[in-house]
Formats: sequence, structure tokens, C-alpha cells
Amino acid sequence: MGIALQGISGVLTVNQTTKTVTVVIPALNEEKTITEVIEECKPYADELIVVDGHSRDKTREIAEEHGARVILDNKKGKGEAIRHVIGFVTGDIIVFIDADGSHDPNDIPKLVAPIMKEDADHVSGSRLIGGSSELHGGFDECFRLMGSSLITACINWKFNVRLSESQNGFRAIKTEVIKQLDLREDITTIEQEMIMKTLKKGFRMAEVPSHEHKRKQGYSKISLRKVWFRYVYTLVKYLFF
Repeated sequence: MGIALQGISGVLTVNQTTKTVTVVIPALNEEKTITEVIEECKPYADELIVVDGHSRDKTREIAEEHGARVILDNKKGKGEAIRHVIGFVTGDIIVFIDADGSHDPNDIPKLVAPIMKEDADHVSGSRLIGGSSELHGGFDECFRLMGSSLITACINWKFNVRLSESQNGFRAIKTEVIKQLDLREDITTIEQEMIMKTLKKGFRMAEVPSHEHKRKQGYSKISLRKVWFRYVYTLVKYLFF
């Protein structure tokens, strides 16, 4: 199929092109939402892969029933799942989107547009520009936002860029570029690692607005109390070494 982007009254639409898109959905126990995410991603995907973290529910079976290629990760976390799937991808561009319904698949054309136009090599969706339905409210959300903002400010300072955030998992990147990043993180710190290594290696980074919705079912697999030190360690490691 291939995805191309053209503006009609400011709206991006899908047409023929030579670049192909692989949509990758990391998933763990997301049987309640995986069907909707897969079906809404299909119009924008030449290839659709679900990386399953050995779910104990029916996530894997449902994904296969709806036509996704399912690959099992090595049970080390989202970062390892992303690193593992790279070798299976056949598309020119990879779009990573969460399985919990918090990302809007209709934003995929916005993510891939700068890459299609050869204006960027890696594009992240920004919740700070597009808005978030779950990033604000309680103390946990406050600490998440403060930590994310600090990390992003450090990245902007080091690489002289103007990104609004660095933690959103919704992003598009050239397959040939991600293969050169030598990613190492096993958990969600891979998102900031991906950005820092993109910039460190001289590739072009961009971001577009993307609204983050509240997860529709289930629960978050991230406990910041247990992993906050890893975010700090990863930041220092990839900024200065």
C-alpha cells in the first residue's frame, strides 16, 4: 500500500507512495483495548506488528485474529520489546503506538508526514502541545510532569533543540535510523534514549501535537517509585558519555 500525505483543507490524507510504514504495538495484558487499537491503525499500516510481553490474558490471540503479526519479547520490559522487534520490521518507517488506547491512531499521518517530506528522521508526538487527559491532576502526575520537563530541558540544553517533551511512546522513525542508534534500555527509558541518540548521531528530530487520552482499560505497568533512578542514570549516561 504505502502511505503518502497531502494537505486538503489542512487535513492529511492517505495516498500512494514508495515509503512503507510498519506500525508496532507493544502490549502486555491489553485484551480489552487491543482490537480497537489494531483496527484503527490498519488504514495507516503496510505492516502491523504486536510485540507481546507474554500476556496472561487473550491479547496475543485477539491480535492474531485481527490480522496482526505477533512477536513475543524476552520479558524484560517495553524497551527490550522495542529493541527486539526492530529486526522483524520490513517497512521504511516504524510507528510505535501504545496498546492501551491512550494514543490516537488518526495522528499517525501527522507523525510520518515530516519523514515522508524528508524534513526529519525521527518524529515524536507531544502531549505538552497536543494536550493530555491523564498527565495532570494528582501528586503522581505532578511528579511525572516535573521529571519529564527537567529531562527535556537538559536534552534541549545539551543538543540546542526546542523539544517540548521526551517521554511519549507515540513516535515515528526511519527504520534505517533506528538500526543505527544501538539502543540499550530495557524499560520505558528507551524513549529518552532514542531521542538523545538520534540527536547525538546527527539525525533530525521533530515533534508534532498529539493528544494523550486516559487509558481505556487496565492499569499502567510503570511504577515511577521503582524506576525514577533509571531515568536519571540514563539521562546522565547518554548526555555526557
